[in-house]
Amino acid sequence: MKTTKSSRKSIKTPVSKALPFAKALPAADFLDGQMLIAMPAMSDERFARSVIYVCAHSNEGAMGIIVNQPAADIQFPELLVQLEVIPAAERIELPVKAEDVKVLKGGPVETGRGFVLHSDDFFIEDSTLPIDEGICLTATLDILKAIARGNGPASAILALGYAGWAPGQLEQEIQQNGWLHCAADPELIFGLDTAHKYDLALRKIGIDLGMLSNEAGHA
Repeated sequence: MKTTKSSRKSIKTPVSKALPFAKALPAADFLDGQMLIAMPAMSDERFARSVIYVCAHSNEGAMGIIVNQPAADIQFPELLVQLEVIPAAERIELPVKAEDVKVLKGGPVETGRGFVLHSDDFFIEDSTLPIDEGICLTATLDILKAIARGNGPASAILALGYAGWAPGQLEQEIQQNGWLHCAADPELIFGLDTAHKYDLALRKIGIDLGMLSNEAGHA
């Protein structure tokens, strides 16, 4: 993946600007911190068999990160070099945890911008957004530098782009049987086996994919 100057600038964007719905007051029926699971008949190929962590949801819209679509032809160490977080010569010296960080296609919106979903043992004042118990989001280069040094969060994924919904759009898609939803857990978000996250998410709510109809439902 070719990283442009605009990409490098956008990944530095403070998280408060990166999440247009982060400031809105939550409500009991909003899905912040939960997982969306695409129904088998999802008509939008960009979201087919997708599992999405909802980072923000309010009456102003919703924003989430797809957690089971690896980015093609890019590994985290390569991205660190392209973003000039580390020189190429230091790539072989990266901590094991840095080597394991998955680079994902977070969604079709602003694919040149990077978002790091991570455990809450890492926090940068005015840059990190706590989403739900144990999960945060940071969208600055500082977290990439920390991961490269070996003092970043215990768990993290890097997503390029995000999924966004206009006001009321996500609710409508759920009513039209586009999505199931369930509670999040670390394995669904940070697990290295992205290929099986969809099946894992369905099993989490007691659904056998082979017997799943397109009737709406949630856990």
